[in-house]
Amino acid sequence: MGKTSYHHGNLRAALLAGAGDLLEEKGPAQLSLREAARRAGVSQTAPYRHFDSREALLAALAAKAYHDLATALNDACKSAAGAPATLHALGAAYVDFAVENPQKFRLMFGPDITMMEEWEDTRAASADVQNIIETTVGDYLEARRIRLKTPLVPVASAWSLIHGLAMLMIEQRLGEMSDEDRSALVASVTGFFVTGG
Repeated sequence: MGKTSYHHGNLRAALLAGAGDLLEEKGPAQLSLREAARRAGVSQTAPYRHFDSREALLAALAAKAYHDLATALNDACKSAAGAPATLHALGAAYVDFAVENPQKFRLMFGPDITMMEEWEDTRAASADVQNIIETTVGDYLEARRIRLKTPLVPVASAWSLIHGLAMLMIEQRLGEMSDEDRSALVASVTGFFVTGG
């Protein structure tokens, strides 16, 4: 691939686009700055204008993935009517995102980004996802007039349910299933939190 001349403003975007394609093809462990540069059609040193390390590039990809997940969760919650339905919608959107973007999901929650606190954009985008989950669970508890001294417990419980299911799905531990079967399973799993069984 020949080298391409990029203006200052779009080299970063081109590198992220190329790295995003690589992420989907090979997973986070195989992604490198050199290969991202090759995909973007620039020199091997060009990425260092925007990313001083491989982890910086991964953190930028993760920040976008968290933003995309937050958008999907917000859209799902807005389309639901009532607190229980909203919690179900949140769970379904979370699992759907993981199934449709398994490599992004592995990057977001895997070991490739070792020091999340060093990457402000990634940390903020991750916090947005957590805030949506906390708000949705909190609204559900308030609708049921449940007040707890430790609100983190129901948030952790609900998040663990949907996150665990998402991981089982993308690692194909539950076997092949149709979209309809997946939706039914998500509804049943979130039902453990919503109804207690």
